Amino acid sequence: MIWAYLAHLSFNMWEEADAPTPEDISNEALANRERRKARPELSFDDRTWGEMLAAFQANGINMVVLDLGNSVAYESHPEIAVRHAWSPARLRQEVARMRALGIEPIPKLNFSTTHDEWLGPYARCVSTDAYYAVCRDLIAEVSALFDRPRFFHLGMDEETAGHQRHALYAVMRQFDLWWHDLYFLQEQVERAGVRAWVWSDYIWHHPDEYLRKMPKSVLQSNWYYGAQFRKTDTYVKAYLQLEEHGFEQIPTGSTWSCDENLANTVKYCARRIDRERLLGFMQAPWYPTRAEHWEVLLHAAEVTGAARQLTARRPT
Repeated sequence: MIWAYLAHLSFNMWEEADAPTPEDISNEALANRERRKARPELSFDDRTWGEMLAAFQANGINMVVLDLGNSVAYESHPEIAVRHAWSPARLRQEVARMRALGIEPIPKLNFSTTHDEWLGPYARCVSTDAYYAVCRDLIAEVSALFDRPRFFHLGMDEETAGHQRHALYAVMRQFDLWWHDLYFLQEQVERAGVRAWVWSDYIWHHPDEYLRKMPKSVLQSNWYYGAQFRKTDTYVKAYLQLEEHGFEQIPTGSTWSCDENLANTVKYCARRIDRERLLGFMQAPWYPTRAEHWEVLLHAAEVTGAARQLTARRPT
């Protein structure tokens, strides 16, 4: 079974730095906004990364989904890279390092228009010929750098007007255009001999359309970060809808809201999703890989290890 952890080489997903600050905003919300700011230089701590890799091994985490964004100086498009970005050679080195530790490395580039600040000027060229060319080039290059990985995570979450209400530049695809671009991205991944993987939250408000149009070959990660699992809740119901229609899933939890979420995700989904379609689970703490966050990041690994023991005790 896959036990995955979403880690960030790049955390440049939001363009919100100049959004107005409400007078009554909490300190926690202010700190979260500060974390979300897109930065012009590499925001990644090597020592923290090394500690995380050791924690992954210690807790049975066997897959890392690495969000690359603009923290690599891609040969095809070096113009989008931040200062001090990793070279392709450095990325290859880290991919090999993870494999040597028994951890499967999976690339992630989030092409949702809510989370594509990393694309630089191309984030303002969505669904144009220039945009498609850049997406095609980056997917091909990253797939090669990861030596044709098993999966390629395309993101595609939260592409709504509401999620971009504080963005400096807001754009969203909907109806057939959203599907056209998803199919295009999927095609590029499959041309590289890799399987596409997406966040599934589009299903929350378009269930019939999603279940009709989403290819079964695309790996699904619905996500829900609360403590209570009620089958009538939209976010929880999606696990059941995807199962009923035969999709393979890697349900995703987080320590973002509460520590018990991932364990409860495991308990809920392991009983309701057929083992043949339940490929594993993923932890997504949603913190950048920086020294000031090492306690949160390592704690998330420990929580994942504890959740893993729940399935280890279940009969196969």
